[in-house]
Amino acid sequence: MRTDSYSVFADFYDELMSEVDYPALADYFDALIHQNGVTSGILLDLACGTGTLSALLAQRGWDVIGADVSAEMLSHSKPHGNLSYIRQDMTELDLFGTIDAAVCALDGLNHLTDESELAEALRRVSLFMNAGGVFVFDVNTLYKHETILSNHTFIKETPNLYCVWDNHYSEGGTVDIELNIFARRNNAYSRHIEVITERAYDLYRIRALCEQMGFSVIHEYDFLAHEPPQKTSEKVVFVCRKVV
Repeated sequence: MRTDSYSVFADFYDELMSEVDYPALADYFDALIHQNGVTSGILLDLACGTGTLSALLAQRGWDVIGADVSAEMLSHSKPHGNLSYIRQDMTELDLFGTIDAAVCALDGLNHLTDESELAEALRRVSLFMNAGGVFVFDVNTLYKHETILSNHTFIKETPNLYCVWDNHYSEGGTVDIELNIFARRNNAYSRHIEVITERAYDLYRIRALCEQMGFSVIHEYDFLAHEPPQKTSEKVVFVCRKVV
């Protein structure tokens, strides 16, 4: 099982991700699945993190399985009546039955830094998905890693947190992200450090791997849009159908 599992970041994840419009993201993913022929059933939220998106998709009528490798992230998960969580690595996914749809949001697949891992994660989702099922996922692009993240530093500040985000780019689309988080508790700051590695893949290669694993790529969109990705797209959404 992978070890880079947000063990430190988990305690601060929701606060640092507060700018994400999760209801809009849930509506977007839900609509894409519906538009491509799946309107109900069991949905897998792969790399679900703290389960914010999982809970919102459950509220929209799906029976949701949230899967994440990090026990720390899952400890902050959001309960819902038709939602269950499992601690599993994407490359070791082993469900009790089949699923009708799946999502993987907010660059979850970019955490797989070896192409064989990405291929295995796609194979595992395909293995448990019913024919005709829809898998929607987003990925950071090479453009984002090479140009936006690159070797740049970003600052994120909230009322209780100060985070310095240092990026270290390597050829081949890999970025090591060092997070220095200063958390304020009882008028004192404590420092927490986490290093996360992400890799961006050529979109053609992602498409080829999907097809090898039994998916047909129906659409590729710019993030949160219904338009094709551009050369400067930072995040691309794949909509895939299980065909074999």
